[in-house]
Amino acid sequence: MKSRHRTDRGRREFARLFALGGSASLFTATTGAWRNLPVPRPAPSAPDERYWTEVRAGFVMPDGYTCLNAANLCPSPGLVLDAYFDATRSVDRDPSSQNRQKTREGREAARRALAAYLRVTPEEIVITRNTSESNNFVSSGLDLKPGDEVVIFSDNHPSNHTAWQQKAERFGFTVRTVPQVNPHPGATYYVEEFRKQITPRTKVVAFTHVTASVGDLLPARELCALAREHGALSLVDGAQSFGVLDVNLADMQPDFFTGSAHKWPCGPKESGILFVNRRAHQRIKPSIVSLYPGEVGISRTMEAFGQRDEPAIVGFGEALSFQTKVGRPAIEQRAKELTRQLIDGLSRIDGVKVWTHADPSRSAGIMAFQPAGLDVRKLHQALYENDRIACATRTGQDRGGLRFSPHFYNLQSDVERTIDAVKKYVSKGL
Repeated sequence: MKSRHRTDRGRREFARLFALGGSASLFTATTGAWRNLPVPRPAPSAPDERYWTEVRAGFVMPDGYTCLNAANLCPSPGLVLDAYFDATRSVDRDPSSQNRQKTREGREAARRALAAYLRVTPEEIVITRNTSESNNFVSSGLDLKPGDEVVIFSDNHPSNHTAWQQKAERFGFTVRTVPQVNPHPGATYYVEEFRKQITPRTKVVAFTHVTASVGDLLPARELCALAREHGALSLVDGAQSFGVLDVNLADMQPDFFTGSAHKWPCGPKESGILFVNRRAHQRIKPSIVSLYPGEVGISRTMEAFGQRDEPAIVGFGEALSFQTKVGRPAIEQRAKELTRQLIDGLSRIDGVKVWTHADPSRSAGIMAFQPAGLDVRKLHQALYENDRIACATRTGQDRGGLRFSPHFYNLQSDVERTIDAVKKYVSKGL
């Protein structure tokens, strides 16, 4: 009886909070609020702050809010929200197979957009849920056995690091690791370190294009060439480059490349990409076998995942369209400029230790720093609560501190007030 009373009280409390300002008022207040937000014009040859203010106006973020966490989760522009919610509403109003054919066509349109965006073919694109799933499709889908070796980078994401180690225990192959060095020692150093780890038994070289920790940029093109030279496959984790760097897979020539929509592309959640180079199609097998595969190339065998959130994939395509309208070289340049300004400004604060190399050939889009002797968690919370600045923490022994990752929707004023806020807390305390 007591349990029932507690349940009833819990339901009444939930209903009270819902009525006072929870989800009901949230959806009532904001539904359609993104409609008719401006679509950006192409970036001029030298875009100024007025232009980037126009770009920001295409997002629903309120004035006075600074999002410096693109490496984790980006906001979506109104154009993407329109496409996603319109497609979702259409399916929920009419979930017939006939009506859902429109979103399946939207999925294939997104595949073509992804291929064009990365300068490859639709036959080489698998649309997944995120980078982690894509990375695991590779490590689970290759035929690796005792005697085989996989070379990885020590600063890989767990889905491209721990996943290999666990599967090595299961299938008997060996993992060899190239250690991370801070500050970034340069592209030549890493090419030579990977070369030292590769042996005649190496089957895969798996590394991160840009590290999520401090934004180190690895020489992807050279490392992919090194793998090919030794008859090994290459896997490039592009979670922190896809959508911010002007990635050209036709030039990079990886066997596998992975990425997520919800990070730098500013797309919906739970959509991602696995690129499988044509030469590797016969080397990888599906990890999931179900219904509703893609319609072309490798997606026919690797993308039979069952029922999908196809409206999200439609939104993914619109996110790529939004970035293409702005111009990818301009987006890359903007993110790098803002990151360098953060590095420069924070480096001038007494006691602050910046972990990220200032050279744009060694870092991209992400910077991390130790804020003197301040408690990282408290500073993270103070920046959000007092200054409306969203970022990420890096706790632990490995280059701990805070991580800022600006994107093309950020303004110079965001950078300036972030530097001022950190300086204030370092000087006066929390």
